[in-house]
Amino acid sequence: MKKVLINIILLFTFSISGMAQIEYGKTVEISKEVLLDKIKGGWAGQTIGCTYGGPTEFKYRGAIIHEKTPIIWYDDYCKDIFTEDPGLYDDVYMDLTFLEVMQKEGINAPAESFAKAFANADYKLWHANQAARYNILHGIMPPASGHWKNNPHADDIDFQIEADFIGMICPGMVNTASDFSDKIGHIMNYGDGWYGGVYMGAMYALAYVNNDIYTIVTEALKTIPEQSKFHRCITDVIKYWKQYPDDWRKCWLEIENRHAFEIGCPEGVFNAFNIDATINAAYCVMGLLYGNGDFFKTMDIATRCGQDSDCNPATAAGILGVIQGYKAIPEYWKPALERCENIKFPYTDISLSSVYDINLKLLSDVLKANGGKIKGDKYYTTIQKPKT
Repeated sequence: MKKVLINIILLFTFSISGMAQIEYGKTVEISKEVLLDKIKGGWAGQTIGCTYGGPTEFKYRGAIIHEKTPIIWYDDYCKDIFTEDPGLYDDVYMDLTFLEVMQKEGINAPAESFAKAFANADYKLWHANQAARYNILHGIMPPASGHWKNNPHADDIDFQIEADFIGMICPGMVNTASDFSDKIGHIMNYGDGWYGGVYMGAMYALAYVNNDIYTIVTEALKTIPEQSKFHRCITDVIKYWKQYPDDWRKCWLEIENRHAFEIGCPEGVFNAFNIDATINAAYCVMGLLYGNGDFFKTMDIATRCGQDSDCNPATAAGILGVIQGYKAIPEYWKPALERCENIKFPYTDISLSSVYDINLKLLSDVLKANGGKIKGDKYYTTIQKPKT
């Protein structure tokens, strides 16, 4: 197939029209400057979103956070969280644990290396991760460590909030991202819990090469089997977004009525607590679709949907950060981030200021291993057509 070069710098204005079709099989040229801006936008979005939603995490179970309920933000907020409540950033430093493994052993490191790294780390774990840690430390290695027969939390959100880095090292390469997910995601999850990570990784990968949210949301969903609960739920989000384009609360209610019953996580059975990947992924997608490219709205809606309301805005804002780049994040949010950029994330040797280059190096390795090229400051990647 003849390759066509598209310069990402010249991409048209951001939209959510659904008209920005992805031309699979074509080669995309991305300048190093744009690539680094997108990488920085992704990590910044995750950190800001996680911080913003932190105070409400699991305080609103099966309930919307009312728009008049204030959510705080101030310039020292991220720095204060780093100091006072570093465990909040579990969905960031878990990613960094896996990046550190790739730094040491390369992008083809075996699943066992990733498993042992997080199982023996000093940080606390919860739900699917904690069950997987127990399994691994008792000799049950991946993929068995994440399988529902050994892990009652297999459908939980854990891999979904840890798969960001996978998409961020696979620009335009959704199937390569799925391959990484197959290796790493089964350490702690299976079934719908695993699909959550596959889907988020695919959206991040497409965010590098397309700027239309509807297109990214729907094309990434092609990686997920249609018969799965996860696929049905996200399909319903898209359906009700179209039916109620100006009222995310109506969409939320439709999704609650159809998909909010938790039968996996032992803590969530027969009560309002829901850490299921499926329902929380729905909140991420609501934030993206109803946010309409606005950084605050995207993050705020994903937060106000409730349940895991720090991880969901982190994912949504991270994806939007890759689409639009760091430069597009409103200045209001940046002072808080800049004041902690050089502080190492808990339990790692990586700070925000250092992760950008680490991400770029691993992205370069993945690119070259999958037929891509780097010429000077130009990076060339061929967009993969999603495979289920």
